[in-house]
Amino acid sequence: MISVLIADDEQPAIDELAFLLGQDARIGIIHHASSGAEAIRLLTREPVDAAFLDIHMPGLNGFDLARAVQRFERRPALVFVTADEEGALEAFDLAAVDYLLKPVRSERLQRSVTRIVEALKSQAAPATDAASSPEMIAVSLGGTTRMIRRDEVRYVQAQGDYARLHTEEASYLVRVPMSDLERQWSDVFVRVHRSYLVAIPHLARLRLGGDHPSVTVGGAELPVSRRCLPALRERLESATIRPRT
Repeated sequence: MISVLIADDEQPAIDELAFLLGQDARIGIIHHASSGAEAIRLLTREPVDAAFLDIHMPGLNGFDLARAVQRFERRPALVFVTADEEGALEAFDLAAVDYLLKPVRSERLQRSVTRIVEALKSQAAPATDAASSPEMIAVSLGGTTRMIRRDEVRYVQAQGDYARLHTEEASYLVRVPMSDLERQWSDVFVRVHRSYLVAIPHLARLRLGGDHPSVTVGGAELPVSRRCLPALRERLESATIRPRT
């Protein structure tokens, strides 16, 4: 069973989240803290598997607390709980397992607990397995923020100054230029057009000959520009994928 900490400066918010967590059979001990300083003291003396942190606490806020926890030998999985979406990208930078918006819904909280369980399993696995644990990304959809796995992204589409991530389930706009993602994700993604990056593991069909070269990813046929074609061929060769012409 998972031991958790709820840190929030509003007692009704603590009570509500504790009640919802208590309905999940995977949750064991639930610790409470009404400030960041109290949370730090509790974390130094109690074994805690996961911490649900309110962002907007006076003094030591949720992000400050998360940075302090990074120095702990035993680091709990972090879930931020807040009333706004402003901090989603910073939460991603702090390797949060999830980002919950208030008021927290029961079914959404259950998904967070599932992610905590998966994160704890990754930590317990041998180092070689932990190194391959999936990267998480904070995205927005329909006014809510959630975390998705980077390996779920099939291709990236340029959308003005931002980028749209396409997965099997949906597409998500992130406030990051596609050029930044191309540089950060060059281990798996390759540019095929000025408007598209594709994930090499998700390539389903290649048509690199003829007048209109293209790749098919997740049912979407995307154009390949003449400028990007040589680099694409080189990446495919190094990945031991033979293009179908």
